[in-house]
Formats: sequence, structure tokens, C-alpha cells
Amino acid sequence: MKAKYGLRALTSLAREYGNGPVLISELASSEKIPHKFLELILLDLKRKGILQSKKGKGGGYYLSKPPASISIGEVVRALDGTIALLPCVSQSSYRRCDECFDELTCGIRLVMKEVRDRTAEILDGTSLEDLLQRSTRMLEAAGQPVMYHI
Repeated sequence: MKAKYGLRALTSLAREYGNGPVLISELASSEKIPHKFLELILLDLKRKGILQSKKGKGGGYYLSKPPASISIGEVVRALDGTIALLPCVSQSSYRRCDECFDELTCGIRLVMKEVRDRTAEILDGTSLEDLLQRSTRMLEAAGQPVMYHI
């Protein structure tokens, strides 16, 4: 849920890119994310350099770079850690499986590495801007007005 909520909040911030900071309370309300959980998520994203914040009147959170420069893979890794389903195929948190006899010939590992590689290719090749464009195209194709939460 952390990555899902984080992506929802970031998509909302991407819509507002260039319009100044957005309050946590506005994001929590518009995206229906528990306020306390959202605070933790946004702090993690700020620590990872994806977000910046401004204190005081007119304060809130905003993207640190354009939506087209932030990949979904970057966000998922920042919030959930590795995208690998098994530790033996992780690029950032590799750990050999205790029960494994031979990593080179392990069929499970070979398949899970392929899953990791393809997942990373999709996530790293998709930006926040791409998410916005896909949503807009789907709404337009369905004949729905394009309206944003915030």
C-alpha cells in the first residue's frame, strides 16, 4: 500500500507541478489516503530527493523535478525497497537463498530474474508524466471530462 499511496500522491503533485506546494491535508483528502500514513510516505520521498517541502504559509510538498523525470521504478524502490520477488535476484539487496544448491541452474531463480528484469524495464520506463497522460487518454476515450482531485 505504501507504494500505491505514494504513487497516487505523486500523481496528484505531478498535476500541480509548477503551481507551488500542496498541503498534506489536501492530498490526504483528495486521494483518500490516511493523513498520518501519507506524512510518513512524503517524508520518505523527501529523504530520497523525489519531493521538496516548504514550511509556513503557502507551504506543503512539491516535486523536486519535472514529472517526466521521475520514474515509477524510482518511487517503488524509494518506498518499498527492491522490486525483486526473491532476495537472490535483487540488485540492491542480494542475498543467497539458504536452501539453494546451485544458483546458476536454479529454475526458480532464472524465472524470477526474468520477472524482475521485465518489471524493472516497465517501471523504470514509465514516468509520472506517462501516468498522467494515460489517465487523460482513458478518460477522453470514455467520453469523461478530465477533472483533477485537487
